[in-house]
Amino acid sequence: MAASHPDRAVLRRIGSSKAGEPIRLLSVGRGSRHVLVVAGPHANEPVGGVTVLRLARYVARSMARGGRPGRPGQSADGDGSVDTDTPTSTRANNHANGHANNHADGRVNGRADSHVKGHTTKYPARDVNRFADTTWHFVLCLDPDGARRNERWINGPMTFAHHYRHFFRPGFARQPEWLPTDPGAEPMPETRALLDLQDELRPYLQCSLHGVDVGGSFVQLTRGLPGLADRLARSAADHRIPVERGPYDAFFWPSPGPGVYDMPRAQEADQFLSLPAATAASTWFHPHAYGTVTAVIEAPMWGVAEVGDTSPHPDPHGALETISRTLRQDARLLDGLLERVRPGLSATAASLLAPVQEYLAVCPGLADEWAPEGPLGEAGGLEAGDLPLNRARIMALRIAAQRLVVRTAGLMDQMLDAGCGPAGGGRADVDVGVDAGVHDVRVTLDRFLTQRCEVFEAGCRARWIPVHDQVEHQFRVVLAASELAARFSEPRAVRA
Repeated sequence: MAASHPDRAVLRRIGSSKAGEPIRLLSVGRGSRHVLVVAGPHANEPVGGVTVLRLARYVARSMARGGRPGRPGQSADGDGSVDTDTPTSTRANNHANGHANNHADGRVNGRADSHVKGHTTKYPARDVNRFADTTWHFVLCLDPDGARRNERWINGPMTFAHHYRHFFRPGFARQPEWLPTDPGAEPMPETRALLDLQDELRPYLQCSLHGVDVGGSFVQLTRGLPGLADRLARSAADHRIPVERGPYDAFFWPSPGPGVYDMPRAQEADQFLSLPAATAASTWFHPHAYGTVTAVIEAPMWGVAEVGDTSPHPDPHGALETISRTLRQDARLLDGLLERVRPGLSATAASLLAPVQEYLAVCPGLADEWAPEGPLGEAGGLEAGDLPLNRARIMALRIAAQRLVVRTAGLMDQMLDAGCGPAGGGRADVDVGVDAGVHDVRVTLDRFLTQRCEVFEAGCRARWIPVHDQVEHQFRVVLAASELAARFSEPRAVRA
């Protein structure tokens, strides 16, 4: 795109990953105001890479018309042909960000969902000069190292078992949107690249594109955008995507409208007590002083209808008891398996061991918090207040608990493949009995992961959402957020 339209688009390198992969920025436009869109902030959420290319082509097309937006389904040359971004987005992204990001930013659409080629969503044209004085900047993939490690599940089959056996996500401290919590610690190189870009651009809007694996769509905001909930709902309905009404990530946050949540400040309740409370210390809030609105936009891979059901749950305390007990039992089993193989782990397994330990560490605390006798289930607690334990919220907790378990089991399975005991490339100085026991652990873990994935997928009635619909939904929400944010030269804070 940059080579074909040098008058409209510029591609540059803004930094490098820890492993030396380039982090590239595609800028489209010549306006004085700036929008920043970040793809690939989480290693296991690749759809944003396709969305940014979809947006970039649309903005370039609008600029070619003198700033008048056309139908998003129309071709970049304005000839009325269908613009599917398949496989064009794949080719463009391969050129833009190199082999490391092919799967994370393109092939998820070009390969796994090739059957949607030719399908497009029609939108009404808007008689507004939305792009005339705006430059759009697209980070093509913020975590290319992590994205590479998710390549094995990208091409399908799109089942829970295949996905979680090949899933990778680094530990909390290695996720580039979070700032270091230790005093004086330097940010990761990926984080530093994003922080420097925010300081350079001072955008009026930053959109962080996420792709939750199971659940529904929702948006988290650092400043209010009145009207966004309605636009989110319309797009979600058009693409048959559920809107989350009590997501795990924003369980305690105020909601100005369905599916939209106001991020907490440092002194406000953030997450469950067992989880890191670091929203205020993130790249989402870093440009806040510039008047930036940050919108974190989630588009699910698998949709679950019940996450949007606000009707009363018939037995919330019974559901909490089952969620809490099962999480505690499963975590105890996985922890026991880990201890059996830990002495033989090789150095190559370290990057997998870190998130496994992190997940297992939070399980007991979450199980306690979600127990009927805990804060969520106690009489006169949240059920009687502003956070009812309805079907949507119970399903959100159920998904969170089961996802935590299968993610841990999947990472452990990969960890054993990476090296455990002399036969697996692990330490050669361990007792022979340790290596002999690895086979038993593998068999147990394989059976456990298969069974838990089957129960998870069937129990929540998950439906794979075509990648085209994920992309088009995210695309529409970004455009809606840009239109609403542009109305305020100094966007007001959600809360003082």
